[in-house]
Amino acid sequence: MIIKPKVRGFVCVTAHPAGCAAHVDEWISHVRSKGPVPNGPRKALVIGASTGYGLASRITAAFGSGAGTLGVFFERPSEDGRTATPGWYNSVGFTKAARSAGLYAQNINGDAFSDEIKAQALETIRRDMGQVDLVVYSLASPRRTHPRTGAVHKSVLKPVGSAYTNKTVDTDKGVVSTVTIEPANEREIADTVAVMGGEDWEMWMKALSDAGLLARGARSVAYSYIGPAVTWAIYKNGTIGLAKNDLERAARGIDSLLARNGGGRAVISVNKALVTQASSAIPVVPLYISILYRVMKENGTHEGCIEQMRRLFATQLYADAGPRLDESGRVRVDDLEMRPDVQGSVARIWPDVTTENLRALTDIAGYRSEFLKLFGFGMAGIDYDAEAEPQVPMP
Repeated sequence: MIIKPKVRGFVCVTAHPAGCAAHVDEWISHVRSKGPVPNGPRKALVIGASTGYGLASRITAAFGSGAGTLGVFFERPSEDGRTATPGWYNSVGFTKAARSAGLYAQNINGDAFSDEIKAQALETIRRDMGQVDLVVYSLASPRRTHPRTGAVHKSVLKPVGSAYTNKTVDTDKGVVSTVTIEPANEREIADTVAVMGGEDWEMWMKALSDAGLLARGARSVAYSYIGPAVTWAIYKNGTIGLAKNDLERAARGIDSLLARNGGGRAVISVNKALVTQASSAIPVVPLYISILYRVMKENGTHEGCIEQMRRLFATQLYADAGPRLDESGRVRVDDLEMRPDVQGSVARIWPDVTTENLRALTDIAGYRSEFLKLFGFGMAGIDYDAEAEPQVPMP
């Protein structure tokens, strides 16, 4: 079939297998071009390994440090004339590339929140890897079935306490408008924390520890975002922010667990605002990212997912002096985004943006390009008018 992008709101419902593989290869090439990450991981478990920061972490571990990796994700293969999800194609591309390079690469496709998938991962590690020395927790899911209670929790992207009104942009249509989001109720807050907070990370780490599958000195990292004040109502101070606060709570307990195991560490890495499938769904944030991209590209400080993760590994997680932490104990690789000159430029542009001047004042073109790349479109060297086979088996 000929596969073209079909965008529905903040998601593309098609993905291109060759394009996704090319995108993975592009990220691998970047990591290789930067040289090895000294003293990096040797055996890594990546939970949420198929897209975004999780995929970039897996690529950095494998092609920056020669690590064998076990990736856990929940993706749909092609069926009934539909393409697979991009994460499926990404994982196929990564697995082929890693194995061609002589690296161990195994995958588990299923609900990472479930006890069954955890047990399957533990058995795979025990059988194939012995122990892991890095655990990356990078799940992004809209819902979670709790493995103990069976309750289904659904996350929401809402402010807390009062309604929030600000500008946003329809990135597909290029229309700038005002959006008002009603505040979350207590149930919605609790559900969002249950899905996006730290409890599941804790469950994974306890299961690994109890099974003796964490190498001495093992490290673990989970990802968060803070951003500027213009996004705080919907992010830092909203339901997502409360969930991220719980993730930080979990990090402190996991850090203590790993410290007792040969001086290991667990940290939260606060990353830069980027175009991901998750960020595209958050009102206000895509407009902020479009402005931010223009400012950071103009001053030469822009980074994408893979640049962020390679820098995180090389200068923080595996630096000789250890990670540099802020006053709350977090690693900050959003430092270039949060520079006063960058945020000052964003703040000056923000109030002036309209539908008519969107292209002139922002990098909406760059946003759209990066968004389509998530689904394998817009990659150089791919003939998008040629027939493509959507059914690609996992190696």
